[in-house]
Amino acid sequence: MTKNRKLIWRIYPSFLLIIVVSLISVTGYTSNSIRKFFLNQSEKDLKTQAFLIEDKVSALLSPLDPKAIKELCNSLGKAVVTRITVILPDGKVVGDSDENPDFMDNHKNRPEISEALKGGVGSSIRYSGTLSQNMMYVAIPVKSGDNIDAVIRTSVPITSIEDELNAILKERLFWGILTALLASILALILSRRITRPVEEMRIGAEHYARGDLNYYLPIPDTLELASLAESMNDMASQLENRIKTIVNQRNEYEAVLSSMIEGVIAVDTQERILSINQAAMEMLAIDSVNLKHQSIQEMIRNSELQKQVAVTLSKKAPLEQDITVHHDSDRVLNLKSLPLFNADNLNIGALLVLNDVTRLRLLEDIRKDFVANVSHELKTPLTTIKGFVETLINGSLTENPDESLRFMKIISRHVDRLNAIIEDLLSLARIEKLDEKIETRLEQKEIRNVIETAIQLLQSKADEKNISLELDCDAELKVKIDRTLLEQAIVNLLDNAVKYSNESSQVRIEVGTDHAEMFISIHDQGPGIHKKHLPRLFERFYRADKARSRELGGTGLGLAIVKHIAQLHSGRVSVHTVQGKGSTFSIHLPNA
Repeated sequence: MTKNRKLIWRIYPSFLLIIVVSLISVTGYTSNSIRKFFLNQSEKDLKTQAFLIEDKVSALLSPLDPKAIKELCNSLGKAVVTRITVILPDGKVVGDSDENPDFMDNHKNRPEISEALKGGVGSSIRYSGTLSQNMMYVAIPVKSGDNIDAVIRTSVPITSIEDELNAILKERLFWGILTALLASILALILSRRITRPVEEMRIGAEHYARGDLNYYLPIPDTLELASLAESMNDMASQLENRIKTIVNQRNEYEAVLSSMIEGVIAVDTQERILSINQAAMEMLAIDSVNLKHQSIQEMIRNSELQKQVAVTLSKKAPLEQDITVHHDSDRVLNLKSLPLFNADNLNIGALLVLNDVTRLRLLEDIRKDFVANVSHELKTPLTTIKGFVETLINGSLTENPDESLRFMKIISRHVDRLNAIIEDLLSLARIEKLDEKIETRLEQKEIRNVIETAIQLLQSKADEKNISLELDCDAELKVKIDRTLLEQAIVNLLDNAVKYSNESSQVRIEVGTDHAEMFISIHDQGPGIHKKHLPRLFERFYRADKARSRELGGTGLGLAIVKHIAQLHSGRVSVHTVQGKGSTFSIHLPNA
């Protein structure tokens, strides 16, 4: 894997390499050019010198005067600091400014001599065994007509040229290194100038990545980079606006979901939870904090809900049903599920909407029971009345007066029962209508007087069963009430207590205060009530013991009336019972 490096350390070495390669190329080229120049110039000088002495040498060749040629070579060689050699066409050296010609080799095969003997100007550079150094040789023919009489060769050591070239090379190398240093510094400055805006953009991008979209990128002076910086600043501004919009929409969405009384759950096609609001968590009794991306099968243990989710995802069709959740108490939830589609109309999951319909279903059951009970309560006496009336019509009235009188008494008793039911229903209806006006009817009253009046109304019925009615109430205790309604409620509770208490027992009325409430409790010594009846005890026509209740003449509406009267006073009712030992019914009213 290639190691990541800063941009400057990618650009700067490239600049530096270009500078070094350029300097080496230029230095090599110029050094080579200078060398060629010096060599060419030396060759021209040697050729000129050879041509200058050509006439003098030619004068000594006819007749040949070796001694004079030798002296000429010596004198001229010293004067021009050049080695001068005269060679005959057969290669014999007849004169040389540096060596004795008698001891020199035949020079006919020397390259420059061979070229000169052909009539041209020969030149070569080679190592001289005689002088033990590199020499440059230039040879020209000495002619008389078309004949070549001799060859004049001039030569100089090229060591001096090389020394001069080395000196020039060293000087150029010094200036080259100095130039390279200056160029590298300039390259570094230029690299930093190029990479600084890029680095600033990188820093800006890091700010944007961290969510700091208010960071402003400086605008560089380079057109392309300036356009890029402006584009990034515009992008950050647009991103900030869009993120704010998205956050606001998300907050609104979460606020709507959290404030909904309906439970809402969104799942993906893999039945993983995408979203769930607080209402749904409370309805399903879920305690987990982070449910997102968790499987609904694991987090919500309800087979009916799981099955409906699976069916909705498979059929991609809306479904609705009631499910029961078992926790501290059973709750009935209406579950509506429908497929969830994205903007491209692709199915991405399912949406579940939960409504707590426990109370609604309970009210429906109560309504059904009420209709059934009131129908039964009315039908029973009416059937009895109709039967006896038909018997009387068919002749019993004249044939058997005593039996007819008994029938009439039974009819009268059932009519009284119907009348009592109707009166209680009308009374209950009137109490319900008083809800909005009750505040104007409430007055501060001594509660003992109200209870004593109720006791007086039930005293004769209690005396028939030898039941004592005991009152424990502070005479100074006052509460804000509607005297008539509260008296009716107490009468109903006392009436039940007397009805269901055993003979020669006691009914005790206790009044007191508990925190912010005042309570009126009526304790009887009856058979008590099974706990399964307690949740529905105050419903209309609900009877814990139907046979005994009808036998004692109850309508089944007394406790419902007590409950509504307590609610009209912003209070409540409660019951505590132990089977075989009796019951305690209480009215709780707020203290004034």
